[in-house]
Amino acid sequence: MKIDIASFALPAILILFVVTGAFKRINVFSAFLNGAADGMRSFVGVAPALIALVFSVKLFRSSVIIEFLSGFISPVTEKLGMPDGILPLALLKPVSGSGSTALLCDIFDTYGPDSITGLTASVLCCSSETTFYTIAVYYGSCKVSNTRHTIAAALCGDIAAVIFSVLFINIMF
Repeated sequence: MKIDIASFALPAILILFVVTGAFKRINVFSAFLNGAADGMRSFVGVAPALIALVFSVKLFRSSVIIEFLSGFISPVTEKLGMPDGILPLALLKPVSGSGSTALLCDIFDTYGPDSITGLTASVLCCSSETTFYTIAVYYGSCKVSNTRHTIAAALCGDIAAVIFSVLFINIMF
């Protein structure tokens, strides 16, 4: 019989917590319940923002907005050397991580992972953030309603990620 150490890791950590709590004379079960209650309060605070974001992402993906924006911006991006297929990914990445991952898989299926388009898409996905999800979760949990310059600064970072992803791959390959 082969013993897998990974299957023992989580139970070992839980036992370590219980033993450490008992050693320090902490009511471990009560502390666990208090932590679970705090987690539920945090979830209730963040849930409206997440529900609104998930609805917006579904609406955004099911509409033709991405294709319309891609067609509108593509003359500029072609002159900058951006490969085909990257623009929809660049537009979707700040909005949806799972949607951009699905689009990345489509790019790999269409162009191949080792193509210029596939490499640029890979670098772009690894160097940018799901801006609106992050803002919704972090600001929603802290009940911040005025984001001030956060969205503009984060979108500038996303634009920089697109530009430097294209530049890097064009220089390296």
